[in-house]
Amino acid sequence: MTLLTILVRPLVRLNDILLAIGRWAGVFAVAAMVIAILIQIWFRYVLNSALPWPDEAARFCMLWMAGLMAPSAFRSGGFVAIDMLAVMLPKLVGRTLTLVLLMFSLLVSVAALKLGWAGITGFGGKFATASLWVPENLAFDAWIRVPRSWMMASLVVGFALLVLVNIELILRNLLAFRTGDDPLPPVWSVAGGAE
Repeated sequence: MTLLTILVRPLVRLNDILLAIGRWAGVFAVAAMVIAILIQIWFRYVLNSALPWPDEAARFCMLWMAGLMAPSAFRSGGFVAIDMLAVMLPKLVGRTLTLVLLMFSLLVSVAALKLGWAGITGFGGKFATASLWVPENLAFDAWIRVPRSWMMASLVVGFALLVLVNIELILRNLLAFRTGDDPLPPVWSVAGGAE
């Protein structure tokens, strides 16, 4: 077992756990988004009295769903990609191209993570939503508007997970250079099961 394998195995396990939690939370966010939209449809078109909060609630859930599900899609190759060139090239050249693209992807993810953090801690993070309220305590006697920073946190969480996945994919690619194939357990696949 190489040093690189020893380093990447804990990251693979960590990503397995975090992404599984993210997928379940993402499913909950999709369900909440659908419920909010159905409530709005009922009130707007059946009762002819639109509510102010379902649109913002659906947008909030959509942002969190995207932030939590995108890393799983990236890890399993679920994003739209044109990989024809990498497949047509000789194996070593194709892996080199994939490694270079993963490095660029890591740079973009880190830059986006910084932008997301600036959105939370900066001027825009100090505002609150217009119509989305949550209880301030468990007694439900005081309510506050949801801060916009809670929405922007979806970017930070999503890109932090994307950085972890990207590092794992880079290390897997480096292992494949050395051994000729990826010796680690297969990555969970969107199509169902392991690849």
